[in-house]
Amino acid sequence: MTIRVLLVDDQEVVRVGFRLILESVPDIHVVGEAGDGDQAIELARAMQPDVVLMDIRMPRRDGLSATASILNEPWASAIKVLMLTTFEHDEYVFEALRVGASGFLLKTTSPEDMVRAIRVIAEGGALLAPSITRRVIADYIRRAPPTAPPSADTLTEREAEVLKLIAAGKPNAEIAAELGIGEATVKTHVSRILAKLDLRDRVQAVVFAYESGLVQPGHS
Repeated sequence: MTIRVLLVDDQEVVRVGFRLILESVPDIHVVGEAGDGDQAIELARAMQPDVVLMDIRMPRRDGLSATASILNEPWASAIKVLMLTTFEHDEYVFEALRVGASGFLLKTTSPEDMVRAIRVIAEGGALLAPSITRRVIADYIRRAPPTAPPSADTLTEREAEVLKLIAAGKPNAEIAAELGIGEATVKTHVSRILAKLDLRDRVQAVVFAYESGLVQPGHS
């Protein structure tokens, strides 16, 4: 399968560098480039990429607003967004994950890690590595003004256990080993958790685990 990628960054030199990296990979095809959020929305609608590499900080419409707009559209149900940032603690990262981005990478990440991340996202996974994803979420929860937390009451005891391990960044195989159940059973639990809580993917599940208080910042 060829993975169709849309590059979004206001700096042309950055887009050129990413394009050179990605076009050297046989199973990845860059279908377009956008210099701001408005262009990103237009091209995402027209090109229907599998993955959007979205810069957070851009003039006019930024990556956060563009991500929210794209992922709220019915035509974008199959599109995944991978956020790009130059800051490990970018204040917008948490909001990007909350609106549906499947993860984020530092722009300084290696070409190999970028390609791996795109493949993970395209296959329906969520990028919870590097560990800064969970740290950003935990830091945001510490600083966020108090609000009514979402409830995890609809989850069974086992589903809550699985969600805690998802929040710890564990893949299905490790969750299965820790709980003494089959990997297929873990997949079923994950699907039920996402469906019950109306979540897009595992990243949003991590956000929910912290917001609901199921997992406390500094613990996993």
